[in-house]
Amino acid sequence: MTLLARDGGAPPASQDRPSLTELRLSAFAAHRGAGFPLGPLTLFAGPSGSGKSSALKAYEGLARLGGGAALDEVFPDPSAYVPDRARPDAQRRRGFRIGCTVTGPVGPVRLDLAIQAEPELRIVGERLTCDGRTLLETALRDPGRRVVQAAWHTAGATPVTRAPLPDDLLGTALLPLRVAGKTEGQRLVISAAEQVVVALRSVFSCDPRPDRMRRPAPATADRLLSGCDNLAAVLWRTRSECGTRHALLVAAARAGCAGPVVDVLSEDLGNGTVRAVLDRGDGLRTPVDRLGDGELRYLALALVLLTGPRVLAVDPAAEVPEAYQTLTVLADGLDRSLDPRQLRELTALAVRMCGRGHIRLAGAVGDGTWAARERGAAVVDLGP
Repeated sequence: MTLLARDGGAPPASQDRPSLTELRLSAFAAHRGAGFPLGPLTLFAGPSGSGKSSALKAYEGLARLGGGAALDEVFPDPSAYVPDRARPDAQRRRGFRIGCTVTGPVGPVRLDLAIQAEPELRIVGERLTCDGRTLLETALRDPGRRVVQAAWHTAGATPVTRAPLPDDLLGTALLPLRVAGKTEGQRLVISAAEQVVVALRSVFSCDPRPDRMRRPAPATADRLLSGCDNLAAVLWRTRSECGTRHALLVAAARAGCAGPVVDVLSEDLGNGTVRAVLDRGDGLRTPVDRLGDGELRYLALALVLLTGPRVLAVDPAAEVPEAYQTLTVLADGLDRSLDPRQLRELTALAVRMCGRGHIRLAGAVGDGTWAARERGAAVVDLGP
């Protein structure tokens, strides 16, 4: 990719790293005509059924499409996201619309998708725009063919190039492979598409599962999974690789776990597996299977905030240096099982880490009043 090339070797400013700064749900589940600004730390708050989880699901869907996943993998039950009051047209078609804005070196770039859920799942319309100019537009011309007709900006002797693209893949992610880059217009198309793809691919969905975290983990499984099942193996790795970050994790554990905490580490069980323990001092260690759900979720989320894409099971743009990317963590049910003290400590940690520019967090909570008082945290209230 050429998007993020710079003269010199200095890391980019955080505002130059591609980041998703707005999520649009034109018609998705319970959302109609909704646009949500996203900052470094954004929490969707509201009661059950208010649309917190569906907003994060739309974000995750865009991210997976940006990473090259097929539409049926991303939305295996697409009808669940069609708005309840959406009426089928004469051809019995219903669907949903989602989009986002990615800000980066090119400026704000908008991506909008129209997805048909019934009777067949397909992308029937995609638009990529920058500074009021349409860079890519697709449309379904022949329902009998599994392609859409795409047109992208060229600004050469031929102002627009047209070609068919698959109707189950994100066209924006395919553009860098299809556009020659010979004209200024083509280079703009490539840069805008790459900016969107880099931001979407650098996403890690995290929902720690205490029931799984209590089990020993294979010692070789040292990239943290979405459910944090292999917490013990990741602790084994990170404790030896980065003493500074591990010290921060120990400090976080001391603030959010009951009882004294001298260290957080893993023990080799001798059968190819390891288990995580809290060192209480004076030779006393507590295996994590004895911790409460809130302590385990707090510990896992703190570890996620303190690590990076090389430790998390995420597929960032490997061809772009890590210093030019921003990892976004999606955490549904962020406050689940956490007590007020743990919420305060975790939010304070998130504010500090997100303020550095290399990580962002979008989470869902039932009540966001506690976070609204934290400087650096933005709360999107979805309540009545």
